[in-house]
Amino acid sequence: MRWRDSRRSTNVEDRRGRRAGAPMKIGGGFGLIFILVMVLLGGNPLELLNLLGGGGPVAEQGPPPSNTPGDAPTDEMGDFMRAVLGMTEDVWSRIFAEGGAQYREPTLVLFTNAVQSACGFSSSATGPFYCPPDQQVYLDTGFFDELARMGGPGDFAMAYVVGHEVGHHVQNLLGTSDQVRRLQSNARDQTEANQLSVLLELQADCYAGVWAHHANAQQRVLEPGDVQEGLAAAAAIGDDRLMRSAGRAVSPESFTHGTSEQRQQWLSRGIQTGDVNACDTFGAAGM
Repeated sequence: MRWRDSRRSTNVEDRRGRRAGAPMKIGGGFGLIFILVMVLLGGNPLELLNLLGGGGPVAEQGPPPSNTPGDAPTDEMGDFMRAVLGMTEDVWSRIFAEGGAQYREPTLVLFTNAVQSACGFSSSATGPFYCPPDQQVYLDTGFFDELARMGGPGDFAMAYVVGHEVGHHVQNLLGTSDQVRRLQSNARDQTEANQLSVLLELQADCYAGVWAHHANAQQRVLEPGDVQEGLAAAAAIGDDRLMRSAGRAVSPESFTHGTSEQRQQWLSRGIQTGDVNACDTFGAAGM
């Protein structure tokens, strides 16, 4: 992935090495087991947002939250995160402007082991997540080592993870998260609520692809093999693969993020089309 000549975002806060409350250090294989248990219990560690019924971006909601300034990262990984986030800012600012709206940039918080956000205290075992109240993406970069071990190595695989979480931010700015929460609160049962979660996550995958499409069109950032890296990462974190890795029978009613095939399909659709409206997972599901 060609990223070194890209503009660096100023919205990356480095909290790595800092203590957050009483962090629970869960790493390596046990961290993966913890993630798998959460998935198998029907939990969704990522904030689930969005329902796009067609059309372009709408005006943002409310005043921006106040953020506490932090240190900018200076290491190689931090520099890469700043470059990737900068690409997402450029792409989504242009897409929103074309729809007559202004894009509000999120902050990416890098942390180690545990972090305190407006969504509460989270350990790194939760995985990367987006918190709507403070409009920040939280990421322990150690997750990338786990992702590589699960079959998703590479720089574009890491960029895909950031693009997915920024996709949740885009969903939040579109003003549709309340609609989704209402749908989930009125769901007949947990299976139906989980199905809505799957559609939300697949749309975030598609949005990550939309970002990659436009970033490549603007800056030629993709190198041979990058798309395959992203697809491999999407497959590595499919619900069905995670369940098999945990030695459990595949239970579709417990899915919260989608199968490996579905995640690859929607990421690929975003990359190929670059069209936000092509990411209507709900319409594709007949909803």
